[in-house]
Amino acid sequence: MCAKRSNNETGLLKSIITNKCPHCRKGNLFIDPNPYHLKTTMRMPQKCAVCGQQFELQTGFYFGTGYVSYALSVLFIIIFFVAWHLTLHLSLQDNSIFWCMGVSALLLIILQPPMQRIARSVWIACFVHYDPHYHAIKQGSV
Repeated sequence: MCAKRSNNETGLLKSIITNKCPHCRKGNLFIDPNPYHLKTTMRMPQKCAVCGQQFELQTGFYFGTGYVSYALSVLFIIIFFVAWHLTLHLSLQDNSIFWCMGVSALLLIILQPPMQRIARSVWIACFVHYDPHYHAIKQGSV
């Protein structure tokens, strides 16, 4: 038998992209929903408002997000270069490769705040797993 997901359950990928708590997939990971408010972009509550999951599992827990952020940046650059090559073609003769590098660097700078948030979402999702019965656990009935 296959487990069926009810309509109100959020999938892992959607919860990572929308920066939701990995335990209940409903609570927000970040206090300010706008990643471009640079003073508050990485501020997180101590625990989830919905299920009570602690967000900082240990001191320095989020240092590992640098690796995830690096991997996301490399993946972005690879996809961007392939898309550029398939649509506009890369060449050293017309300097299009330099335009491609410049545009991708500019886009990476612009997209850095949301990518940092997604890196944190991926990192915590690796260590905190989804529990569809978090309500029962929170109330102490299971």
